[in-house]
Amino acid sequence: ELKPILERVADENGSVIVLTCNKGQSELLMNFACSARARGLEDVLKHVLVFATDVETKELAEGLGLNTFYEEKNLGKMPTNEARRYGDRVFTMMMFAKVICVQLVNFMGYNLLFQDVDVIWYQNPLTYFYDTDKSGDFDIYFQDDGAHTVRYAPYSANSGFYFVRYNDRTRYLFTTLLYGGDMIKAWDSHQQALVAILTDHASYYGLKVKVLGRDDNEFPGGFHYHRRRAYMKRLVKGEEDDAYIFHMSWTHNKDNKLKFFKQMGEWYLNEKCVGKTLGEIVEDGAEATELPLVEPCCLMEPEITCYYSDKPSKTIKCKESPTIDKGGRSFW
Repeated sequence: ELKPILERVADENGSVIVLTCNKGQSELLMNFACSARARGLEDVLKHVLVFATDVETKELAEGLGLNTFYEEKNLGKMPTNEARRYGDRVFTMMMFAKVICVQLVNFMGYNLLFQDVDVIWYQNPLTYFYDTDKSGDFDIYFQDDGAHTVRYAPYSANSGFYFVRYNDRTRYLFTTLLYGGDMIKAWDSHQQALVAILTDHASYYGLKVKVLGRDDNEFPGGFHYHRRRAYMKRLVKGEEDDAYIFHMSWTHNKDNKLKFFKQMGEWYLNEKCVGKTLGEIVEDGAEATELPLVEPCCLMEPEITCYYSDKPSKTIKCKESPTIDKGGRSFW
């Protein structure tokens, strides 16, 4: 079932952009797609494959023109609601979906870019990995998590954005991770389990791992959002031409992700489409039209709403808002 889909979705370099999502996180998936369209990246979206864990998410993704794969045996028993915090039961169960979708695509011989749904693009991220003068020659590349703690040592690799070149070494890596599912359950963390296995495979089997440093500017995320204020001011002003993506990591739950994106000017999803199914958004019969959700749901200009004065914002007006962090000072 998956083979013909991958043959259709893969780009000329044999790469597929892989995401997985349930209904509870569907707003973030939809914002990702609408944001990419607003920036003229529709052609790159053709190479996205969403592993939906429920029918509702499958329909929403396809309504925005994204390719999907839904298979009830492996994905049908995943929770439909969003995680309320990092490491809770829903969060941990969805981590298994992240393992399965990557392992399947890699095992079938494709390069892949995996990303969480709380990522938006400024430009096509695949071009960075295809330019070996920039990226070098490695088997696998990770966004730097930013949290350089013992728990994620030695790599501090963020498992929500990484690129994998298909070869025997990466195939063995992700097969090992699949068989190591008990580690994810024990640690409540896909990231911690993956970093531990990365260390073994780099040492024993010569796996070449590169982490895209947190002090660089190409792949910003939660560390930059909360710790690199000067960089974020340039980013929200559109002055960071080096940035390929932004990953809203280091965030407590979906509610805060939505607020932070809106405040940054990175929310391109019409409010009437938030938390809705395809049938609730479009009129009867409209489901059969091509891309039925693009027109009603995707904004060409972002919705900007102020919530917190101490977090990055697109407009200086947000300095009048309350703080979210104790003792927080105004971003502007």
